[in-house]
Amino acid sequence: MSYAVKSLKDGDRELIAFRIGDQEFCVNVMSVREIRGWTPATAMPHSPAYMKGVINLRGAVLPIVDLSARLGMPATVPTARHVIIVAQVYRKVVGLLVDAVSDILTVTEDNVQPTPEIASEMQRQFARGVLAIDKRMICLLELEAIFPESESEAA
Repeated sequence: MSYAVKSLKDGDRELIAFRIGDQEFCVNVMSVREIRGWTPATAMPHSPAYMKGVINLRGAVLPIVDLSARLGMPATVPTARHVIIVAQVYRKVVGLLVDAVSDILTVTEDNVQPTPEIASEMQRQFARGVLAIDKRMICLLELEAIFPESESEAA
């Protein structure tokens, strides 16, 4: 699956929106390298519960993270319908297991609302804000907060 990047006006950003369960999330398109279908991962001993394992991506070992479990939601049982978002976080490349990619959004900073105070500490830590677009509530995730540099070096 590939998407053409169109020219943006000053202040606009493009985000990739995706689903986990019945919730929508998005990340900056500049962090995304590719979107690919689910590939069964090889489990790694003593890895965190949110780590599904690793896959071979064109000769490179790619760690696969169950983003649902990493965000404190129920773990994903992957099927052929799930997708992996290959993203760059700091100097590491990780695969994010999600249910489906739903959209590419072009937004401005004015579209991003602050994370509600009633959100859990984990949600406020990982969420950069919330977008209200077309009767949808989409949580903007900050990959650098989800995968701190010190932790990504261990991956």
